[in-house]
Amino acid sequence: MVKVLQYAGQAVVYAAVAVLIGYFASRPLYQQFPDGQAQIKLSFAHGAARVRDCRRLTPQEIAKLPPNERRPNTCDRARVTVRVQLDLDGKIIYDADLPPTGLAGDGPARVYQKFAVPPGRHVLIARLRDGRDTAGFNYETRQEIELAPGQNLAVDFKSDVGGFIFQ
Repeated sequence: MVKVLQYAGQAVVYAAVAVLIGYFASRPLYQQFPDGQAQIKLSFAHGAARVRDCRRLTPQEIAKLPPNERRPNTCDRARVTVRVQLDLDGKIIYDADLPPTGLAGDGPARVYQKFAVPPGRHVLIARLRDGRDTAGFNYETRQEIELAPGQNLAVDFKSDVGGFIFQ
């Protein structure tokens, strides 16, 4: 009789745990972004220009280096900060200076940002500066977009294909 009560108690506890797991698997409801809105995602990693240009070593400087480290040029590893702007219908929705990653500041600058926007027709302008000059932008892409409710628009950057990509 005691064994039967133990098994019944154990079954009740297992059932309660299963009900709790089932409840929390579906509640509370999670929304990716507000109903009736569209979303723009800005996401990329980009290595900017180096802080200083590479310098050609003289034959005397090369001779002073250990044999396994001899090279014709020396380059500073640090990179400049990347400046990014997103302009939606004449209003700047994102404006940031992205520092390079890595211990030596030699890695790519990274960004991942999401923006909830009203659906419909918009003019999106993406700008990026990745050089040592501090005026203007090296890349600018303007595109008219049509967003449906619930749609995601990805904004990527690839310098080798000419700049920003809207997908």
